[in-house]
Amino acid sequence: MRDLYMKNGQGFALVYSIISDSTFNDLRAIRNHIIKVKDADESKPVPMVLVGNKCDLEDKRVVTKEAGRALAQDFGLDPEKHFYESSAKNRTNVDQIFYDLVRQVVATAPPAKKARCTIL
Repeated sequence: MRDLYMKNGQGFALVYSIISDSTFNDLRAIRNHIIKVKDADESKPVPMVLVGNKCDLEDKRVVTKEAGRALAQDFGLDPEKHFYESSAKNRTNVDQIFYDLVRQVVATAPPAKKARCTIL
């Protein structure tokens, strides 16, 4: 079932908790699985953002912002554009994450579908 969601998904937010290194460490396998299921490569990238959630819990942080940026770069993402730290509790960067994903999805859509899309 998970493979079907990945195959049909058009954009992915890879989210980890900045207070849990296990969630951070799991992302590489998840991203690699998405790439495999989507049969993607450099010529056919998958719209994706990397998100460190719970930035409101800075005093409990175990995953550094630098580690998040480095992982984004390892994933082939521009850390300045497609890496975010967010707080679902405070709504920090929540809208920006979804705007970024939608822009990426629209940019990779076939021309016929682009005509029906509105860029936010």
